[in-house]
Amino acid sequence: MTEVVASRPVPGTPRPYEFPPFERHQLQNGLTVLVVDLPGRPLVSASFIVRRGAVDEPADLGGATVLAARALAEGTERYDAVALIEASERLGASLHAEAGWDATSASVDVVNDRLEEALELLAEMVRRPTFPAAEVERLRDERLNDLLQARADPRRRADEAFVETIYARASPYHRPAGGTRETVETLERDDLEATWRRALDPRLAALIVAGELGAIDVAALANRLFGTLRAPGPLGAPRIVDEGAVDDRLIRVVHRPGAVQTEFRIGHRGLPRRIDDFHALSVMGAILGGLFNSRLNARLREEKGYTYGAFAGFDLRRGAGPFAARAAVNTEVTVAALTDALAEIERLRNEPVTDAELRAAKDFLIGVFPLRFETPGPVVGALSGIHVHELPDDELARYRPAIESVTVVDVARVAREHLRLERAAIVLVGDADAFGPELEAANIGRLIVERDEGPVMEGPAEGVDEELGPVDSGHEGPTEGAEVTDLEWAERPAEPGTAADEALDAR
Repeated sequence: MTEVVASRPVPGTPRPYEFPPFERHQLQNGLTVLVVDLPGRPLVSASFIVRRGAVDEPADLGGATVLAARALAEGTERYDAVALIEASERLGASLHAEAGWDATSASVDVVNDRLEEALELLAEMVRRPTFPAAEVERLRDERLNDLLQARADPRRRADEAFVETIYARASPYHRPAGGTRETVETLERDDLEATWRRALDPRLAALIVAGELGAIDVAALANRLFGTLRAPGPLGAPRIVDEGAVDDRLIRVVHRPGAVQTEFRIGHRGLPRRIDDFHALSVMGAILGGLFNSRLNARLREEKGYTYGAFAGFDLRRGAGPFAARAAVNTEVTVAALTDALAEIERLRNEPVTDAELRAAKDFLIGVFPLRFETPGPVVGALSGIHVHELPDDELARYRPAIESVTVVDVARVAREHLRLERAAIVLVGDADAFGPELEAANIGRLIVERDEGPVMEGPAEGVDEELGPVDSGHEGPTEGAEVTDLEWAERPAEPGTAADEALDAR
């Protein structure tokens, strides 16, 4: 006998979870030490992170911070690049360094019985890098080649054009964190060394260590290896870096003749991480464009079949990072898809979400939270966010209760207050001749068309499987050596403690 199941299974009650407790120490020179003992996790992760990033560099040195971070492992006073790799391999350790908008970090992963030796290598890399001229030249050339590829890639070109449009020229956010061709091609090894020396301030730095530590005295190790670091000078006043450039809705089209797809971005200057509305904003973002069954994806992919995936999110930096909705669609449905995306954002501002939508978003955010911290690396990453954004020590402990407390009224309020379509920029990269007349007739904003672009590199958007649609990369941020675009955070919900800069991206 065949039985018909009348209702779908529903999620069970989330299991209890507490973010692991951590110890906080401060050395006499101001350096913070955060220690998390994780019994049963013998592979230890350690990160030296300083609250200095691409946002702090002068405009004419754009890209210096990212290149300086990459050059830390290219040679020190004791080791050249090969010798440093060999020394780490003898310990079974992996060293890496990276930088983003708000921070620069150098990290090591190693088994706990070799932690002291691994931290000595980390200190060598952080405190005594030599920035060999030949290696700096190689890294600079790699970045310049990457910029050429970015110009030809519609997805990355759309990301670049979007931030160019929504931020004023005086703002570092107007350009990629890794710099532009004009700034990168002038960088020399002395620029990188000076940039790192200015950044290496113990008052802004933290050593964060997580794993099975037992009797290891991490604070004593930190004092021995980093306790003699001295501040490079007085701390300057914080810079205002997030000035917007769009007051009335603006449409910018980057013409790519013959393009079979259009990449579009809708958004505006957003918010910083340190806001009271973080948890309500996280739930709202998940409902709008952070989940597979989000409103944007349900309408543009599931209902209309316009795209393999539509996403939206806030990049919550120390300054006001961008809000963006994004998708890649076939050229012939460009205006229809754009209109539908605008309608969904507007609907969220004007109509309350359903109880079912609210429950699904909260269940997801609460349910995946413990899964993020099954290994020491993400624990260190989350605490890095606490340090970089100067958040309370209980920020991670109270995340799940705070998400659970978000109401329909909260979501409606943050949508009304923080989604500002009247001041949005809409950027499209595609064949303007094919969709331009229809776009102009739609009369959804002041229109600018740019026709001086180079060749097109076609293909499905990065992270999209042609048969299956959006693919979850399965990691919290870029792996060592990986590159992500400045807007790749828009494909996942906001996370506690950290931000898009937790994926310390280089573009």
